[in-house]
Amino acid sequence: MGLFGKTNIDPKEKVNEWCKKLRQEGFQIDRQIRAIQREEEKVKKSLKEAAKKGDKDVCKILAKEIVQSRRAVGKMYASKAQINSISLNMKNQLAIVRMTGSLQKSTEVMKMMSSLIKVPEISRTMQELSREMMKAGIVEEMIEDTMESVGDQEELEEEAQKEVDKVLWELTAGQLGKAPAVSTATPSIATTEPTVTLEDEAELDEMQSRLAALRS
Repeated sequence: MGLFGKTNIDPKEKVNEWCKKLRQEGFQIDRQIRAIQREEEKVKKSLKEAAKKGDKDVCKILAKEIVQSRRAVGKMYASKAQINSISLNMKNQLAIVRMTGSLQKSTEVMKMMSSLIKVPEISRTMQELSREMMKAGIVEEMIEDTMESVGDQEELEEEAQKEVDKVLWELTAGQLGKAPAVSTATPSIATTEPTVTLEDEAELDEMQSRLAALRS
């Protein structure tokens, strides 16, 4: 039986095919990022216009949209980094195939694929790739983890509000929102003297003895 079941598919060809699909998904993410950033610029302009009119409620709504778009872009950049990591892992797999004749299981790839499946823009392709990688023995069956604690949700909401206040402050020249917190803590300077061990004292005595011998 071949590497991929009863078929005689060349592992090198299959890995190259996976890498090609991963590159295409990376390009798709780039297009999504550019589209979101273009829309963000429009929202920024609308927020500034609303601020001039004194419409605080509209400003807050638009600021939330900006925060959401920035978070989405951040997640997409993280997804693209994971895609690049998987591609690099696949290239490393080719070196393993040349030495052992088979692909090796990778928990790292499995974790990244599990994360990428949850990204709506590339979910379908990632599901197809994960099934193929399961057949090849690189990853095991993945169980989607959708649990999120109430504490995590509250923390995210609190952090989102801080980001909204920051956006309002930046785009309205301080008229709305709150200034980002500035740390006033000064770095502490160690005032304790270094401790001297018995070994240090022994070495010091030995050095002094050698110096005395040289002088004599």
